[in-house]
Amino acid sequence: MLTFNKNYFGFAILIFSIEVLIALFVNDNFVRPYLGDVLVVILLYCFLKSFLKLPVLIVALFVLAFSFAIEFLQYLNIVEKLSLEKSKIARTVIGTSFSWIDLLTYIAGIAIVIVVEKYWFKKK
Repeated sequence: MLTFNKNYFGFAILIFSIEVLIALFVNDNFVRPYLGDVLVVILLYCFLKSFLKLPVLIVALFVLAFSFAIEFLQYLNIVEKLSLEKSKIARTVIGTSFSWIDLLTYIAGIAIVIVVEKYWFKKK
């Protein structure tokens, strides 16, 4: 079950780098809020697959459930309830505002993962 996959780790580093570039240099109404959320679930998936040899669907559904849980914590204003509103790291990692659209972006990201894993990579 535990193994290291350098390909997934490389993808995770690449996507993380793209996310950092988006955070630092993009301030628009599409790429940062929507594409960033699509990419973050793909990043989490690749990172987990770097170390876990589990089926695609298991990891994908775990990442989706985790992402939904974080969004639910945003709905509960968890950052404020934990008195972390002054922590830039907490505000960035956990987030501060719930959005139904974020849930859709997470689903889109996981759908991309499943399509790529099941259909594109399997054909090669």
